Amino acid sequence: MTTMNQTFNEETWVSDIVSQQPRTGDLFRELRIDFCCGGKMPIKQAAEERGLDTAEVLRRIEEIGRQVTQHQEMKPNSLEPQELIAHIQRKYHETLRQELPALTPYVTKLARVHGGHRPYLLRVQEIFSLLKKELLEHTEDEDRNVFPLLAAYFRNPSAETAEALAPHLSELESEHEQAGELLKELREITGDFVPPMDACGTHRLVLSRLEALEKDTFEHIHMENNILFDQARKAI
Repeated sequence: MTTMNQTFNEETWVSDIVSQQPRTGDLFRELRIDFCCGGKMPIKQAAEERGLDTAEVLRRIEEIGRQVTQHQEMKPNSLEPQELIAHIQRKYHETLRQELPALTPYVTKLARVHGGHRPYLLRVQEIFSLLKKELLEHTEDEDRNVFPLLAAYFRNPSAETAEALAPHLSELESEHEQAGELLKELREITGDFVPPMDACGTHRLVLSRLEALEKDTFEHIHMENNILFDQARKAI
């Protein structure tokens, strides 16, 4: 199967598919296939673990490829490392710093007003609070410490800077995995972010924005784990 000059088959890694065809991330979120922390496995294995038909998943990937051939989208793996870092900061870090505080009062209100008869909303509030703290601290650490070190490394790769960088990358990947697990639980307990029939406007708003947060965060994690950090490890 060929899309955008890239051939995918059942042995192609999930992370490589998303790198070459970013819009497949939406499909994988729908199918609950982990393409960021757990993306380094063949699509056949990932599909089988979810009880899915690999051929059908590949067919849907092919359809996405057809849909975007006339709308070429920026592929993060085509960017130079410095450009990719700037893209991550602009598209994801800045958005998180705006969205997480803005969404907080809605999540708090929803849990206070409806948590008594819908207890899962209390857990939604707990998970959101954890995510907010972890993601804001994580992005601050990246911007202040890790990204400048990465930028210096790409300008002048050396064994010494690689050794200094390695523990930072491992720690960030561990934090990514923790955030991914929280997001997976959010999707599970909210029934794929689908509001109840009698949900109020705040309830619908919160679930819609949490789903958007999941989308952006999985893309964010994928871009760092499977593109930026991989480029760093291959630079020597």
